[in-house]
Amino acid sequence: MDKIFKRTNMCGELRKEDIGKEVVLNGWVQVKRNLGGLTFVDLRDKTGITQIAFGDDIQELANTLGREYCIGVKGIVVERESKNDKLPTGFIEVKAHDLVIYSEADTPPIYIKDDDNVSGDLKLKYRYLDLRKPIMQDTLAFRSKMYNVIRNFYFENGFTEVETPVLGKPTPEGARDYLVPSRVNPGKFYALPQSPQIFKQLLMVSGTDRYIQIAKCFRDEDLRADRQPEFTQIDMELSFVEQEDILSIQEQFLKTLFKEMRGIDIQLPLPRLTWDEAMNKYGSDKPDLRFGFELHDLADVVKDSEFGVFTDALKDGGKVMGIDITGASANFSRKDIDKMTEAIKSFGAKGLVWIRYEENEIKSSVSKFFDQDALKKIGEVFGAKTGDLVLICSGKKEVVWASLGFLRRDLAGKLGLLNPDDFKLLWVVDFPMFEWSDEENRYMAMHHPFTSPKKEHIHYLETGELDKIYADAYDIVINGYEAGGGSIRIHDRKLQKKIFEVLQLTEEDIKTRFGFFIEAFSYGAPPHGGLAYGMDRLCMLLLGTDDIRRVIAFPKNQNAQCVMSDAPTVVDEKDLKILSVKTDIAE
Repeated sequence: MDKIFKRTNMCGELRKEDIGKEVVLNGWVQVKRNLGGLTFVDLRDKTGITQIAFGDDIQELANTLGREYCIGVKGIVVERESKNDKLPTGFIEVKAHDLVIYSEADTPPIYIKDDDNVSGDLKLKYRYLDLRKPIMQDTLAFRSKMYNVIRNFYFENGFTEVETPVLGKPTPEGARDYLVPSRVNPGKFYALPQSPQIFKQLLMVSGTDRYIQIAKCFRDEDLRADRQPEFTQIDMELSFVEQEDILSIQEQFLKTLFKEMRGIDIQLPLPRLTWDEAMNKYGSDKPDLRFGFELHDLADVVKDSEFGVFTDALKDGGKVMGIDITGASANFSRKDIDKMTEAIKSFGAKGLVWIRYEENEIKSSVSKFFDQDALKKIGEVFGAKTGDLVLICSGKKEVVWASLGFLRRDLAGKLGLLNPDDFKLLWVVDFPMFEWSDEENRYMAMHHPFTSPKKEHIHYLETGELDKIYADAYDIVINGYEAGGGSIRIHDRKLQKKIFEVLQLTEEDIKTRFGFFIEAFSYGAPPHGGLAYGMDRLCMLLLGTDDIRRVIAFPKNQNAQCVMSDAPTVVDEKDLKILSVKTDIAE
């Protein structure tokens, strides 16, 4: 091949208005058909498909084409005899009089079509072929447009885009860091950033005032459908602000984003729930508001019952709570409920009580402890009606919240109530400042150690009542996913030092890990706060998918591996020696 056809159009652009035009197209052979001595090809690029009909003078060359050959054609746009209403270009075809084969192709290991029904790992192994599919090209274009909308909005609102370092210091809190050995500083390591947190706060000290960055971040944690080891954040920080200022500008951003990307008008202001309200009402700090099934406290109606499981839980300071699955009693058999019971055991629950409200009788797994009147009173708490199924869990509040929070969303999915095109956004605010870690045997920061406690709770730091301290922290929740989160930061170095002490960081720890940070705050730090969105997760939600790998060009699998390039991989001993690294992994 010694020539390149300079294209005049993309394959998805041509319409009946183009009939009679001479055009040049480049792309890949989706499929080839031989009909009555004529050769037809569906030619595909990222914009779509155009049918090509080859003239007699190039029939012989056209017959050599195979699937995924990369070619160029020159020809005239003509009306198509057998039109295809399913294609935007289905009214026309290109009658080709010249053809160039840029490269031949082996038979591809996966089908290049959206409904390929290919296993996930096979798609990832041949990701460069998977990305040729229209749905994947549309996704890449969608994400690219998102970048443009994001940058335009924040630029117009006075933000400065700044790149922060990728090689930094290990952090003491949160997920595990990815470490990078330093060749020129033997025995020392950089850490890839879990977020640009410290640097964006330093930018506020520097007078940048409003910072924005679309930043790569890394966390060495277990994966799931909406999480990857390397991900992208829409990261920002603002000076001289309070929580209300940040939430206000973020609502304007979200309104712009949904309008530009989906044509959806988000109604402002967004609803808000405190963390306590969200947990008690939905069993989750990222509640899905597309359906009901709210949690209700049953302590008042069961505290004097003879059912020891309930009364013992209440005596131990726990909770007895339930959800009403409206009109769904007939949808779930005893076998289904047994599966639910097994599922919530992973959250620490010991069992699940069920009550069916039927036409002439109320049936329950605890009928021997509660007569019909007692079961009716329980139903009144929910406003239960005939056909409803009530599910009740008891125990420590964290167990009850987690169990019922899982069940309400899981059952909503089974009942078809999770419409991906129905967007429900809300703010969850006033998170606890600290949470107890049994593994660490100490309190840890629920968000990170730079989050400011609410002013009215700072005095609890002196009394040691850490469980009473709430933070000026906030999350934006969309359809049951945390799409972003942030907080007002500590700008008083004395308060920051006190928080470090509460987290049991020694003076040496503080100096070694945060000495430069604390020192910067001695030179006039402004009040500031910020927020970061998960770009990948936000894109996933806007596209109505629950697989974050779809919106990342080259994602990792569930084992944090790139099966295409075989990363991570073993490194030669001589290369490790140069880096002063030695492993103790047995051969």
